[in-house]
Amino acid sequence: MRRGQALRSLLAVVALIALALAGCGSEPPPPSSVPEPAAAPPVGERPAGELVRLGGKPEGVVADPETGLVAVALRDPPRLALVDGESGEVEREVRLPAAARHLQLAAPGGPVLVPAEKANRLVRVALPSGEIEASTEVGRFPHDATATAGRFWAADEFGDSVSVVEGDRVVKTLPAPKQPGGIAATAGRVGVVAVRARKLEAYDQRTLESIGEIGAGVGPTHGVAHPDGRFFVTDTQGDAVLFYRLAPELEFFDRLNVPGTPFGIALDVDRGELWVTQTALNRVTVYSFDGRTPRRLRSYPTPRQANTVSVDAKTGRAFVAARDGRLQIIEPR
Repeated sequence: MRRGQALRSLLAVVALIALALAGCGSEPPPPSSVPEPAAAPPVGERPAGELVRLGGKPEGVVADPETGLVAVALRDPPRLALVDGESGEVEREVRLPAAARHLQLAAPGGPVLVPAEKANRLVRVALPSGEIEASTEVGRFPHDATATAGRFWAADEFGDSVSVVEGDRVVKTLPAPKQPGGIAATAGRVGVVAVRARKLEAYDQRTLESIGEIGAGVGPTHGVAHPDGRFFVTDTQGDAVLFYRLAPELEFFDRLNVPGTPFGIALDVDRGELWVTQTALNRVTVYSFDGRTPRRLRSYPTPRQANTVSVDAKTGRAFVAARDGRLQIIEPR
């Protein structure tokens, strides 16, 4: 047999084997890299709205509709800035045991849930006083935290677990898919986005049992929850936002294309709007989600490396934390 014919025969055999494996339901392994925000390019146009200089590489941000305060996580040194959402003035700063990248409210009016990552602690900061209500040791490197009735849940990124806190102590540690990141609660469920596993896992708020897990795109990072059971995940490596339901069943139902390495995500329930930061483009874009098909509404230029966003549910005012040291305030349309 000639060399060329032998090579063609070998290639044919390899192709048949590949087809056979595909027919058996084999899947390619997930990418080895962990999804991260893009390294943002220099800013090409003036950011929209008002800019407040905070310093300290702000990243986590959450707006409280009851007090009108905006909590912003800063580093070097690690602290929490409480900013007046209307004037942009810093009301006070709270020292933290370690820096945080994501913040949530336990409820309107506070407290603010602060996952102090390197300290392995979940800190609860009261509003408007800024007093530390509790500082609880949780699992390794808590990345995000959420609240349900009487409980607080921390996603332990390097512990592959979820710590469930009651009062000031962990009452249960739940196993989670590899490297849990974003976490949010809705409709009797808690959803956890596993960054390295590329999974979304749901837990029952009452029994603490796992409801199940489902694939979460190419490279997911964070999630937000609608009170009706919908759950929205930023597929950062897949340039998309993925739409799920956690209740009554865990299921995927839609995909929204969002170019530019989407990372930060916030939900404005009353206005039916989803805010998403596009870290490769230095933009934040607003999408509708209450119609039959999600659609793009408007987009704003941001400061460089705008990783997180929050919306005041009362005023509709949006706040974007950028690692260039500034907080961006965007007035409602």
